[in-house]
Amino acid sequence: MNTIRQPLLTRKAEDLMCRSLVLIPRQMSIPAAAHLLGLAKVSGAPVVDEEGRCIGVLSASDFLHFAEKGKVHAHAHAAESTVRAWQIFDDVKDDSREIVEDYMNCDPVTVPPGMSIGKLARMMIDAHIHRVIVVDENDHPIGIVSSIDILAAIAQADSQYSSN
Repeated sequence: MNTIRQPLLTRKAEDLMCRSLVLIPRQMSIPAAAHLLGLAKVSGAPVVDEEGRCIGVLSASDFLHFAEKGKVHAHAHAAESTVRAWQIFDDVKDDSREIVEDYMNCDPVTVPPGMSIGKLARMMIDAHIHRVIVVDENDHPIGIVSSIDILAAIAQADSQYSSN
């Protein structure tokens, strides 16, 4: 769908969503999940069961809960000056018995592809979250709409109106 000419308030989740997804298996270790998110340069992702259904979401705050339990060790290399909140370093052994399912948010906010931009924004505000997972009729994740995606749509609409 061509969102450039589409009025802002008629846009739907499917118009805004990022279709490139990182999916985290629920049985993955916490360090492996952190590494996966680090490689993808994202701060959270849907957690899926063996059938690919969305059963949770793992985000930066979940890694902080993991770290609070004393599982993260200090990084040995002083040359590393920038650290993301969810990043666990490569030199940490991945012998953790702590798995994603133990730390994920078990109540993910999911939406159908046809949900309007206004309802998406309201859901994010009400739930105090920065992303919603777009799922198909079988609860398989097909995209993510972030607060940045909504802001980008607003900025794009504003630039369209300003140029007229």
